[in-house]
Amino acid sequence: MSGKDYVEKDYYKVLGVPKDASATEIKKTYRKLAREFHPDANKGDTKAEERFKDISEAYDVLSDEKRRKEYDEARSLFANGGFRPGGPGGTGSYSFDFGDLFSGSQGGGAAGGGLGDVFGGLFNRGGRQAQPRRGADVETEVTLSFEEAVDGATVPLRMTSQAPCRLCNGTGAKSGTTPRVCPTCVGSGTVSRGQGAFALSEPCRDCRGRGMIVDDPCPDCHGSGRASSARTMQVRIPAGVQDAQRIRLKGKGAQGERGGQPGDLYVTVHVDPHPVFGRKADNLTVTVPVSFPEAALGGTIEVPTLNGPSVKLKLPPGSANGLTLRARGKGATRKDGTRGDLLVTVEVVVPQHVTGDALTALEQYREATASDDPRAALFRAAKGA
Repeated sequence: MSGKDYVEKDYYKVLGVPKDASATEIKKTYRKLAREFHPDANKGDTKAEERFKDISEAYDVLSDEKRRKEYDEARSLFANGGFRPGGPGGTGSYSFDFGDLFSGSQGGGAAGGGLGDVFGGLFNRGGRQAQPRRGADVETEVTLSFEEAVDGATVPLRMTSQAPCRLCNGTGAKSGTTPRVCPTCVGSGTVSRGQGAFALSEPCRDCRGRGMIVDDPCPDCHGSGRASSARTMQVRIPAGVQDAQRIRLKGKGAQGERGGQPGDLYVTVHVDPHPVFGRKADNLTVTVPVSFPEAALGGTIEVPTLNGPSVKLKLPPGSANGLTLRARGKGATRKDGTRGDLLVTVEVVVPQHVTGDALTALEQYREATASDDPRAALFRAAKGA
């Protein structure tokens, strides 16, 4: 909105409230008028739609204490006769052009930028300045060894993200120039459709949500105020991370604009497989081969652990192939600092070639157990016995 429109419009008259109306009275009146002239209640009625826009515009100013005060101050300058067309009191012989008042320099007077600069500061002072913008989130990937994933690791990550342009310090304007406030959103970076109770805000299309327009862009960032920045940072990957897990590191993403908070860094972790150990949630897994005599007679077996001394586990007599034993506290690190277990799966090894005394002993064993048919129960079940 131009300064001329801002001053000439009587927002109190638009809402039908006195100039000393309270905030509550203004809100109550607005809601009543908004319901009456809302486009949804007057489909196809262009006059009602325009009326609704005027009502919304008036409420947008008068409902904001700071903007209302600025509006009253600006209008009072014209109401007291100091800037009336035709000179003081409106009776002088000279002519007055609102375009001159709100335009830029008109001949290099002492004011430099004309009265438009003065009122431009008045209309924007403490009001709808562009808000800080949060930095973008950054995505990256890292590959860890199996051991690093289990115990945690600090790894260097090289990332490319958007940061304030160094040449123009993030303004987007060429050196020696400055951007100007976007006239569409008045520097807020957003525009509203249907104000108040029916407000719907969206980024301003003219300035792309920045609140500023660059007339002479920076040659490096081409007016965006942002440039690609490569950096390497040390990132701690927590213990117990799993393959394909996505980790969020708050505040480690791209830098914000105008003092806004930085974005977040999202790291997708890939874990290399281990030749011996596997992973099942917080537990590690390992398959341990045992001989037939060990499985049949039982005994003590030695089992390796990840990055630690081996442990000895008791193997019960008659252990079947696939039996799982548990070594407590030898698994992956949990979030609370404790560790999961090591799950040991027994695999009975059958010799491929048997000779000599071993062959003789096995033949004797077969004769001694000839009456024990391991498949007898299977056939009974098949016959329904």
